[in-house]
Amino acid sequence: MEATTTDISRIIGAAPQKDGVFFRVWAPDWTRVELVIWNPGEGPDRGIPMSPEPDGYFSGFIENARPGMLYGYRLGDDARIYPDPASRFQPEGPHGPSMVIDPTAFPWTDEDWGGPDPDRQVIYEMHVGTFTAEGTWEAAEAQLGALAETGITMLEVMPVAEFDGQFGWGYDGVDLFAPSHLYGTPDDFRRFVDRAHRFRIAVILDVVYNHFGPSGNYIGHFSRRYFSDRYENEWGDPLNFDGPDAGPVRDFFLQNAEYWIRDFHLDGLRLDATQQIFDASPVHIVTEVGERVRRAAGERRTFVVAENEPQDIRLVQPIGEGGQGLDALWNDDFHHSACVALTGRNEAYYSDYFGTPQELISSAKYGFLYQGQRYRWQNQRRGTPSFGTPPRRFVTFIENHDQLANTAVGERLHAVSSPGAHRALTALLLLGPGTPMLFQGQEFSASAPFLYFADHEPELAAAVRKGREEFLKQFPSLAAPDGSSRIPDPSDPKTFLRCKLDHTERERHAEAYALHRDLLRLRREDPVFSVGRLGGVDGAVLSLEAFVLRFFGGEAGDRLLFVNLGRDLNLDPAPEPLLAPPTRAGWALLWSSEQAVYGGAGASEVETDRGWKIPGHAAVVLRPRTVEEARNIEARAQIEKAVKGDER
Repeated sequence: MEATTTDISRIIGAAPQKDGVFFRVWAPDWTRVELVIWNPGEGPDRGIPMSPEPDGYFSGFIENARPGMLYGYRLGDDARIYPDPASRFQPEGPHGPSMVIDPTAFPWTDEDWGGPDPDRQVIYEMHVGTFTAEGTWEAAEAQLGALAETGITMLEVMPVAEFDGQFGWGYDGVDLFAPSHLYGTPDDFRRFVDRAHRFRIAVILDVVYNHFGPSGNYIGHFSRRYFSDRYENEWGDPLNFDGPDAGPVRDFFLQNAEYWIRDFHLDGLRLDATQQIFDASPVHIVTEVGERVRRAAGERRTFVVAENEPQDIRLVQPIGEGGQGLDALWNDDFHHSACVALTGRNEAYYSDYFGTPQELISSAKYGFLYQGQRYRWQNQRRGTPSFGTPPRRFVTFIENHDQLANTAVGERLHAVSSPGAHRALTALLLLGPGTPMLFQGQEFSASAPFLYFADHEPELAAAVRKGREEFLKQFPSLAAPDGSSRIPDPSDPKTFLRCKLDHTERERHAEAYALHRDLLRLRREDPVFSVGRLGGVDGAVLSLEAFVLRFFGGEAGDRLLFVNLGRDLNLDPAPEPLLAPPTRAGWALLWSSEQAVYGGAGASEVETDRGWKIPGHAAVVLRPRTVEEARNIEARAQIEKAVKGDER
């Protein structure tokens, strides 16, 4: 895969060449910048003056410099040595020297990998540090075969940019080009991606382009022009994408997006909290990021997904129609409604959801539930119209890193809902028309929680702990007198260690694993569920807690998905057009969450001559019965009738 930034003189960071290394850094607030190289076993050497460029950059070519060499910068008369803002590796963490890395030395074997099909993905969100007991790329690589067997097609890796401390979620990254040394070397990361591609699994990376972390962040020493005073950011200084001298700042992040695709063969990005990426430029930086990703990938397909709390559908609309051209958006509305349906709790930001059948039907049909209506929790309108948006553009989930941690004790949904209801909504998630996403361990009902953890120095750790407790007070169930005592200390290493997965639970929780594996196989192999086309599903409410979705399959035939979160439901009569069979042969059972292999009570036909019987706390899938099957049923019925007549 060739780099799209072909002019080496424009690349920031350290770029190895045949006979040396080219260094380049933006430091417009300084008139003098020196490169400092570490002598092996001796420490930093004297400074080498860098040549100034007209636009605030400093650069220099050092002959005989080699990959593996440590280096840093001195700024003006400041005696301190700072790491490179575009460092490719920080082997001693964010406070130590940077290391020259040669990205071309890795022996890739994924030449036949064409990238992900945006319409046929099953996403798996993972945190490298807790995905395995070891918390390394090498250990995670050993689980790729199991993920492929499960039916996962794309890994969404939580941020890995270098951050301060021994553990953290990664959203406080400070060296955005440097994969965290905690998980291994850059080549360990490359090996993980290369191996994933051999299993036909795409890998995208969660990146934070809305702020830098508070600790170990030295980029402001090079220039305060990286930041803007025009906006307010929830997590720190907003970034300067549209003010004076914004060009090099934009280039910094665009080169970062390109770097992950070009040098790590990643298949795309997940853009964190895009509502906090402020840009009034004619072309938004998010649009340019998407374009740069596609350009860097060349002929390979890519996938760029955004998190956007206001639910701005323009992010996934075509650029030619005024959109930003991304591939997908996280759908919080589906999550919130599903969680209320499963737990019965609609406090805090769940308070504008009821978990009703109609909400779940509307989410399947239209994506967002709030498309401009007033949202009481925020006392403002929420969302934008998403009618006409292909359903695969919405990433749906019932667990993710944020929402699990926001239960304070990191409870998994299977632990706070009935087993049958959880199986039923898992079926809705994995067979629904959106792009489903699982959170690590969800596929085998992991017993490990997922908590908020961050290793900071004492003063900052105390502030984070207090902020966390304040945030969770919006939940009345946590604001009780003993509520805050249940909130684990984010800076306690035990909090981090509790979140590590035990992959032997894949066998010990075999019923949960079989459920997810079989549903994903059905989604992948069934000619109707595998499509997810616009306008391909409709739904009807059958009771206060039950509904049906009809998936229209054309020549492949239709499918019915019943979801019943209440008691057994008997429909006789059933005056609902969506229940009408395509032919007089009727419907046959295709799949049921009540199968014993999933922990259910046993599956049985739903449509019979005595009406419809939909089991409680269950999901069932029906397909059109063939004429031959109908004849056999009729023949058996005639035999049974004759036998009963003889007995009389």
